[in-house]
Amino acid sequence: MDLSHLRQDYALESLDIDDVDPNPLVQFERWYQQATQAELLEPNAMVLATVDAEGQPTQRTVLLKYFDTRGLVFFTNHESRKARQIGLNPRVSILFLWLPLQRQVEIGGTARKVSTAESLKYFVTRPRGSRLGAWVSQQSEIVSSRSLLEAKMQEMKQRFASKEVPLPSFWGGYRIEPTRFEFWQGRPNRLHDRICYEKDDVGEWQRMRLAP
Repeated sequence: MDLSHLRQDYALESLDIDDVDPNPLVQFERWYQQATQAELLEPNAMVLATVDAEGQPTQRTVLLKYFDTRGLVFFTNHESRKARQIGLNPRVSILFLWLPLQRQVEIGGTARKVSTAESLKYFVTRPRGSRLGAWVSQQSEIVSSRSLLEAKMQEMKQRFASKEVPLPSFWGGYRIEPTRFEFWQGRPNRLHDRICYEKDDVGEWQRMRLAP
């Protein structure tokens, strides 16, 4: 299939180095709020890239659950493929694509497990079905059929029928501690605006414009 005829010119906004906040997390929050105000579908969806022992990268979409000055947090099964790869190499990359705004943000950093207490604090806010689902799925393992998952769900419903669903020992959060940000704003003629933040030797964020 030839897709070379597809064209979309970008001209909604511009991005200049003097317009962005000196702190990339503040700039990210600003853009995230604008994505929310635009009522985009799941603006907290982010593509997470990890690398296996052979150097083969893999990607999947996960949901950002909160962020602060310490980093950006998502949750998963600690025995999943992504978690095993993070255990081998904690350096990761995440990408937010907000196409209706003609924007994307790429963030590189190091992923570290959050505490059990922090995982529990989030876990109890999840819908009951999602908490049960965390017990059901042996994430990334081969499963013979959908019916097996549904049977396991019924088993978990019965197991925890009269009590709160506890936090599984194999489930929790990761905080990505960022070392690099890139804010991308689409512009006409593919001359896109790219503003990059990287930390210098004393840990201060430095801004620079990159060629499109």
